[in-house]
Amino acid sequence: MKHLAIGTALAAALLAAVPALAAVPAYVTAAVNDPARPDADRQADAERKPADMVVFAGIKPGMRVMDVWPGGGYFTRIFAAAVGPKGFIYAYQLSDIDGGLKGKTPAIVAVAAGYKNVSVIHAPIGKLVAPEPLDVVWTSQNYHDLHNSFAGPADLAAVDKAVFDALKPGGVFVVLDHAAEAGSGLRDTETLHRIDEAAVKKEVEAAGFKLVGESKVLRNPADTHTLKVFDPAIRGKTDQFILKFRKPVK
Repeated sequence: MKHLAIGTALAAALLAAVPALAAVPAYVTAAVNDPARPDADRQADAERKPADMVVFAGIKPGMRVMDVWPGGGYFTRIFAAAVGPKGFIYAYQLSDIDGGLKGKTPAIVAVAAGYKNVSVIHAPIGKLVAPEPLDVVWTSQNYHDLHNSFAGPADLAAVDKAVFDALKPGGVFVVLDHAAEAGSGLRDTETLHRIDEAAVKKEVEAAGFKLVGESKVLRNPADTHTLKVFDPAIRGKTDQFILKFRKPVK
């Protein structure tokens, strides 16, 4: 009986040590299930876990959010539905990469046309500004690209400081990206399209941010960090880190 009591107490202690999973609010579920989202986006949900992303970022109705380098608008659409009619999304489309579009209009322009609460800012990343103070700045799978030749490369110290200045006190900057080998720094940004998360932390914190959260929802310990993220053997299954930085409230 003594062993049983000890075992029961130990089990209770272990359960108490496991944090409860954050409940997904109804507005997040509704945003992910928005019928306006294209089928291609829905098919990517299993690997991109958008509900977890919105909850982790703390995006709520009425917020002002900037989606930096929005691509085809996967997260822009979800954020627009999540913040609702009283919120607003600024999709920051980098003019630095216009050359790669070969004269085509960025896909995000058509996406924004379908939402009254989405506006596209088409400008160089080095000139990042917001029309109003923001609650959240988000960038996914592209922070590493800012270090690459086709994006300038950008001056990340200036970019991170611009994000800091664009946020309200207490606002957050969320960086989601493909993980590189620990200790590799910026070595693999151009070749493998990966970045060492320690390098991201160092750069962003140097702008005045405080790291306040990390999510392991997209981690994959089976990823060796040696393949390019576009390699069919790992594409869609890369080990990804998600970091949340907060602008201090003075």
